[in-house]
Amino acid sequence: MKIKDLLKPNLMILDLKADSKEAAINEMIDKYVAEGVVTDRAKYLKGILDREAESTTGIGDGIAMPHAKTDAVNQAAVLFAKSSQGVDFNALDGQPVHLFFMIAAPEGANNAHLQALAKLSSLLINPDLVAKLKKAESTDDVIKLFEEAEAAKDAEDAADTQDEAPATNAAPATEETSATQKPFIVAVSACPNGIAHTYMAEAALKKAAKDKGIDIKVETNGSEGVKHRLTKEDIERADGVIVTADKKVEMARFNGKPLLNRPVIDGINKADELIEMVENHQASTFHASQADGDDAADESKGGFWNEVYKDLMNGISHMLPFVVGGGIIMAISFFIERYTSATSLWFTFPNDIGNYAFSFLIPILAGFIAQSIGDLPALMPGVVGGYMATQSAASIMHTNSVSGFIGGLIAGFAAGLIVNALKKFFRFIPKSLEGLKPMLFYPIVSLLLVGALMFFIINPVFAAVNAWVTGVLEGMGTGNAVLLGAVLAGMMSIDMGGPFNKAAYAFAIAAFTSTKNGDLMAAVMVGGMVPPLATAIATTFWPKKFTEQEREAGISNWVLGISFITEGAIPFATADPLRVIGSSIVGSAIGGGLSQLWKVSVPAPHGGLWVIALADHKLFYVLSVLIGAVVAGFIMGIWKPRRTTND
Repeated sequence: MKIKDLLKPNLMILDLKADSKEAAINEMIDKYVAEGVVTDRAKYLKGILDREAESTTGIGDGIAMPHAKTDAVNQAAVLFAKSSQGVDFNALDGQPVHLFFMIAAPEGANNAHLQALAKLSSLLINPDLVAKLKKAESTDDVIKLFEEAEAAKDAEDAADTQDEAPATNAAPATEETSATQKPFIVAVSACPNGIAHTYMAEAALKKAAKDKGIDIKVETNGSEGVKHRLTKEDIERADGVIVTADKKVEMARFNGKPLLNRPVIDGINKADELIEMVENHQASTFHASQADGDDAADESKGGFWNEVYKDLMNGISHMLPFVVGGGIIMAISFFIERYTSATSLWFTFPNDIGNYAFSFLIPILAGFIAQSIGDLPALMPGVVGGYMATQSAASIMHTNSVSGFIGGLIAGFAAGLIVNALKKFFRFIPKSLEGLKPMLFYPIVSLLLVGALMFFIINPVFAAVNAWVTGVLEGMGTGNAVLLGAVLAGMMSIDMGGPFNKAAYAFAIAAFTSTKNGDLMAAVMVGGMVPPLATAIATTFWPKKFTEQEREAGISNWVLGISFITEGAIPFATADPLRVIGSSIVGSAIGGGLSQLWKVSVPAPHGGLWVIALADHKLFYVLSVLIGAVVAGFIMGIWKPRRTTND
């Protein structure tokens, strides 16, 4: 398939009107919708915004490549747009973007589509092509430029294949051949979607190596799967390794090699620098016993708190099915209890199942936090440490309290860090004993260390802390309860699914598991329902202040809101963060505070208004949601300025 089969005249905007990133994205998506390429605007927009949240697709040099792969797309396509004034797209070089390539890939995109998209991406590292595209005056000009560039690229690739095949498949160098062989580098390129950046980095690295007279082989981890896989011989022969990836790739095979580990965007913009660093022996030696992304690979891809958040979310995401399934079944048992005898089998059966599920919450949380840090060897000590956090600390202190959720969190992080330390400690054992590390050394030593830490320090200390927190929650006066409910509910709206949202939800779950009291669960549930309901209200009563697509999304947010799916408000928050988030926080805080004032309790960790039958003070539960949503919706609708153009 040729690029022209994806890049068509009806999918071009040569005079993009947008003057902001959000407006540019929406204007291009509107074109896709109008041409029938995108069938579900809201879903495709969410895919685009999710990709932008990972890292900007404004790659520099005036180019942006927003892209998404979703079933909202019915045919693979590329939309080309040109802005004469330029758009601030949060590009990596800080410069305005003039050329946009918005890629739409369906879930079932075939290899021909993906290869064409990969080729288009690789062409955009050519500065001559980019300069000519900026001057293009018609759709015919654009298509002709790409046809010429594609033909030249095909010819170049054919020549390179003939010239480089012997080099890339050659055996390891010997004393006789080493003096005449070119330097050789291997690389891996990967990004989360694997549509554009993966192949741009591949092309940039190849070009930089060719300019310097260096042989290179680049493995791509893209939508087509792994292509040009590096062999054992390739890696052994290589002077060094360059990994430019924003997702996990197989690292153990590079043990003992000089290695640079960078984000995929560096493969695009800093290819020359990376090649030079490897050839100048400035890359650190990688040790496979270290966690991927460790300091063996000289740069980490995220800061300390980003890593902590990633590890915490790994634990919470694996724990949530136990929370939701066990919590709702347990709540149903409480509902049955009201109408039957507490000793009835119909009560005890679901109650027991819910309790069994809840007994796994903290061990699963701790185990998968540990696994995120120390990989599979850390899972077992993490699970055991989490289980110990659920057991009484009476053996050390005169208390029957447990360290609970807090102890489990600490156990998970401790287990992961301990296993990573053991990997370094056992790095120098003879190779003949390598097989004993995962089967014997790691399990025994890590379990002993985590167990001792939990038994003598974490459990005793945090059992006392947990007992104090539980006592405070149980004895909290109405004023304090209202304040806490307002704060937690407001946090649910700050980032609508991000760290603040998850922290508030985790706190409510911790309180629920400790006291079996659903008061704070009610507060966060109300807080999470308000943002999407507020956007639904605002688009209903102030329709002229929103685009047609936003009005359509507002309709679906009625259902998302009552279902406790806060993420329904994210597209609105992205387009107008101050007004949408600001009004949502106010409404959520009011709703959460009212739920505590009226002593609403929801003994279920999810479900929104669909679990109203399980709630105490049902009318006040509904009123808390309704008042919070109306307040937020009216603030949003009044605050938002009237649109100057019609949709």
